[in-house]
Amino acid sequence: MALMFERECKNAGYDVRIVPVPRKLSASCGLACRYPCQAEDEIKKLCLSKDIEVEAFHRLED
Repeated sequence: MALMFERECKNAGYDVRIVPVPRKLSASCGLACRYPCQAEDEIKKLCLSKDIEVEAFHRLED
C-alpha cells in the first residue's frame, strides 16, 4: 500500500516519498509516506477514490 500511495500521490502532483516509520510512532520496522501537511485533506480524498488503505495519518513536529 505504501508503494501505491506514493505512486498515486506523485501522479496527482504531490511531493511524497516513502520513509521508515518514525520511532515516535512505532518501535517496529515498517514503511510510511511523508507528504506536505497542507495537502492532507486532498490526499485523504485521493486515498478514498483509489481504494488505498491507510492505517493512520499523523503530523510530526521536528
